Amino acid sequence: MNRIAVFVDVQNIYYTTRQAYGRQFNYRKLWQKISAEGEIVIANAYAIHRGDDSQMKFQNALKHIGFNIKLKPYIQRSDGSAKGDWDVGIAIDVMDTAPEVDTIILLSGDGDFDLLLERIKRKYGVKAQVYGVPALTANSLVSSATEFFPIEQELLL
Repeated sequence: MNRIAVFVDVQNIYYTTRQAYGRQFNYRKLWQKISAEGEIVIANAYAIHRGDDSQMKFQNALKHIGFNIKLKPYIQRSDGSAKGDWDVGIAIDVMDTAPEVDTIILLSGDGDFDLLLERIKRKYGVKAQVYGVPALTANSLVSSATEFFPIEQELLL
C-alpha cells in the first residue's frame, strides 16, 4: 500500500486560488482524491492564527476531514507588513517524514520548496507530488516534482 504524507501551505493555496479563480480550495475533494491513491499516514495543514471565528470554523473543518492543524501567530509589524511564514516548518516536517512514506504531497506554489523536493527524491527515493495553481506555481517547483497536479475547477468550491 502506498503510504502518503500530505503537507499544505494553507496561506499559499488560499491566496493563489482566490487570485486565479476567485474561489476557495476544496480540501474534502482533495482528501478523497489522495486517499484513493493509498493510505494517508500524515496530513498537516500549516496556517496562521488570527483568532477570528471564520478562521476557526475553517480549521475545525480541516480537522474533521483528517488534517493536523499547525498554527503560527499572525504578526503585524510596526511598518504595517505582516509575517507568518511556515516554509522552514514545512521543510523540517517533510524531511522528518520522507523516510517513513512512499509519497510526499505538497500543496503550494512556492518555488522555495524545489530544493527540498529534489533532496527527498534523491535521498529517500520517494515520489514528490505537487498540487498548485498552474499560473501561480513556480516553474522550479513544477520541475522538481515527480508529478504536478494543477489545481483547477474540480478542486474548487
